[in-house]
Amino acid sequence: MSYQNGNQDGKHYWLTPPEIYEQLDNEFHFDFDPCPYPRPEGFDGLEVNWGKSNYVNPPFNGPTRWVRKSIEEYRKGNRVVFVFPIDKWIHYLLGEDVEIRNLGDIRWLATEDRQPGNGTGRWIAAFILDPNTNPPVLPGGQKMLFGKE
Repeated sequence: MSYQNGNQDGKHYWLTPPEIYEQLDNEFHFDFDPCPYPRPEGFDGLEVNWGKSNYVNPPFNGPTRWVRKSIEEYRKGNRVVFVFPIDKWIHYLLGEDVEIRNLGDIRWLATEDRQPGNGTGRWIAAFILDPNTNPPVLPGGQKMLFGKE
């Protein structure tokens, strides 16, 4: 279940379509959902121990706490399947053999005076598509090599 405040259609809760959940459950055999709908009175999925295999469809507003809790549970040895919307362009990059590096919260330089700004408050990712270390794959599975026999 995800909660999204202010959707234009007036609906606030979004449940996973059964066929999507079933497909994932068949593979991962979930035994706990920290974001259930309806949520039991007084229940807080961030404050309880999770199961061995967890399905997490967190609220869309403010996922950071859920990510941190997911990592905490993962480090305890629990499986976490965390579903969350991301932009399509990221999926395009992930579809390739891309290397991703965290550059942190960069203080970009102003074009007017080259002075650093305050930062965006968001971490910046570098997506590296390097044909020399990760050759593209051609149709049929053959890797495309540049400058190599």
